[in-house]
Amino acid sequence: MSYFANSLFDIAFPDAPDLRFERSVEQDLQGRFAGIDEAGRGPWAGPVVVAAASLNYDNLPEGLNDSKKLTEAKREELFEQILEVADVSVCVQSAQTIDRLNIREATLQGMRTCARSLSVPVKRFFIDGKDVPHHLPQEGQAMIKGDGRCLAISAASIVAKVTRDRLMVKMDKSFPEYGFAKHKGYGTKQHQEALAAHGVTPLHRCSFRPIREMIEG
Repeated sequence: MSYFANSLFDIAFPDAPDLRFERSVEQDLQGRFAGIDEAGRGPWAGPVVVAAASLNYDNLPEGLNDSKKLTEAKREELFEQILEVADVSVCVQSAQTIDRLNIREATLQGMRTCARSLSVPVKRFFIDGKDVPHHLPQEGQAMIKGDGRCLAISAASIVAKVTRDRLMVKMDKSFPEYGFAKHKGYGTKQHQEALAAHGVTPLHRCSFRPIREMIEG
């Protein structure tokens, strides 16, 4: 049975991850595919992290799902398991890159980098959200809420989220007064109060309106 949709390129994924379905997609494609997702588009500080993951469906970690639906402990557990059994690539785009390109373009650039950095060739990229970057090595398909519909995107979302969280915890040691380990750079009340008291750091995205307005006074 073929799972290809009416479009020549688009594949109609179900509303929840389905192992049998994704095995059939590999059969239709006659090769492996990869999921791509990001973490950290919205924060005021820190990088945006993009990850790509191509899974071995004969050796899958149990419990893959949208990283936002998992506990921190479960994400950490799955992160290690994913790295053991999947082909994974990660791209970290700094606050300076985000300011230079804008957050959308920095994210798309990260997706291209991840797509080109996988070790195992793939036939298709499935990307969470609405955008497909230009110049991917193979065809790409955007998938709304893909991190909760495609196991490969779920794996990428977990890798991106855990990688970024760990980076923010590390950054907290350099800037302990800001609370990065807790809020991960999002615009929480604690973060706003720290900015008011201590000003902007090199980790902050100066092109984001709240930070830009603070700099401009």
